[in-house]
Amino acid sequence: MAVQINPSILSADFARLAEEAKAVEGADWLHVDVMDNHFVPNLTLGVPVVESLARATDTPLDCHLMIEAPDRWAPQYVEAGAGSVTFHAEAAAAPVRLAREIRAKGARAAMALKPATPVEPYEDLLPELDMLLIMTVEPGFGGQAFLDIMLPKIRRTRELIRKHGLELWLQVDGGVSDSTIERCAEAGADVFVAGSAVYGASDPAEAVRALRTRAEAATAGASWACDH
Repeated sequence: MAVQINPSILSADFARLAEEAKAVEGADWLHVDVMDNHFVPNLTLGVPVVESLARATDTPLDCHLMIEAPDRWAPQYVEAGAGSVTFHAEAAAAPVRLAREIRAKGARAAMALKPATPVEPYEDLLPELDMLLIMTVEPGFGGQAFLDIMLPKIRRTRELIRKHGLELWLQVDGGVSDSTIERCAEAGADVFVAGSAVYGASDPAEAVRALRTRAEAATAGASWACDH
């Protein structure tokens, strides 16, 4: 599977979002963190900003909804222009129905798991999804340190994907940098959200290329990729 790098605009300059999006045009997706100050203790942006951003960039938008009541709000982000919408398992009332609604509206459906949420109870839901996001920090703020204890969970998730023969993307988000991305790739991730590691660099586009190179090299030598 191809490595994908998704810069997170949570670490970008919110006053210059259109320019910041253009600075990483070599990225696969632009990761947009939506927070409501209820599900997580932070407030970021919403539908109007996503609509504006979708008009300002050709890079598809990967919206990560860290919000309560995603069953109500997620479809609006598809309508706003998101190409992928991620809701949290801990917040969704009817995750299968929501995933199907997101797909029916034309976007990729994804589900996220907080660090303390195990993947195994959701095994039967995986075929309903296009991507599963394993949080490698507690959601809510950028710039946190990577949680190494999530690596076994990434490996277990990759095993479930292989067990069921799914074409499911496995995304990691939180503390992904040049010093952690290889471990994530080796464990089984193929989609990498990077905020500070990209927008904190002097050349964000070069940072994206460097992260991709490291992840591709680690994936090439990973047992899960060789067996795929």
